[in-house]
Amino acid sequence: MARKTTRSTAQKKRTARKTQEAASFKQIKPVFRTGTWATLLLLAVLIGVTYYMNREEDGEDIDALPTSEIAFVFDQDRTVAGIEITPADGETVKVVRNAENTWVLKLPDDAEADQGLVEAAASQLTALRIISEVDADLKILGLDKPAYIIIIEFTDGEKHTLEIGENTPSNSGYYVRLDRKKTLIVALGGIESLINLVIFPPRLYTPTPTSLPATPTPDSPPDEAPAPEITVTPSP
Repeated sequence: MARKTTRSTAQKKRTARKTQEAASFKQIKPVFRTGTWATLLLLAVLIGVTYYMNREEDGEDIDALPTSEIAFVFDQDRTVAGIEITPADGETVKVVRNAENTWVLKLPDDAEADQGLVEAAASQLTALRIISEVDADLKILGLDKPAYIIIIEFTDGEKHTLEIGENTPSNSGYYVRLDRKKTLIVALGGIESLINLVIFPPRLYTPTPTSLPATPTPDSPPDEAPAPEITVTPSP
């Protein structure tokens, strides 16, 4: 009889323990409810949309089509024979190679050109690096009314036109249009070297020698005093 009582007591204890565990389990609530997950998901979507809109407003990569490898506007093996730059506001500057392969200034006036400055600009032309191609409204890129129009002539007689628009928001390049067909983002340095030809026309300035009075040396004879004037009085 005692054994049955003991078993019954033990069974009651086990039942009571299970009941207590079940009650404790019911009291445990999930950390994140369904509503919380929905709120977090909505917040993530809002952050993504805000980031995308900010990039659109910056205009940094307006429909930019990045090139897969380094590309240049012109063939680097070509030789520039003439550069003509017309600003939207200002005088046109034109330099050409003459028969002696020397750079001369043709506009705004005829003059001998600074060979170093012009040759540096010509080298930049054949090294103009394409950052990316662009497909966007010309007005947004400042190409509806270009700030500069550059006409480049090569020694083989071929000519090309570059229209220069706004620089990019990150100031890493310029929006340009090649031959009124292809719109590009071109590296900043090369374009600025060309623009400098307009700001500072590459005239060759030669110093004008000035005449200085001769400095006497110890061995040089002293200047002779002028002979006194002799007045001859005729005798009566």
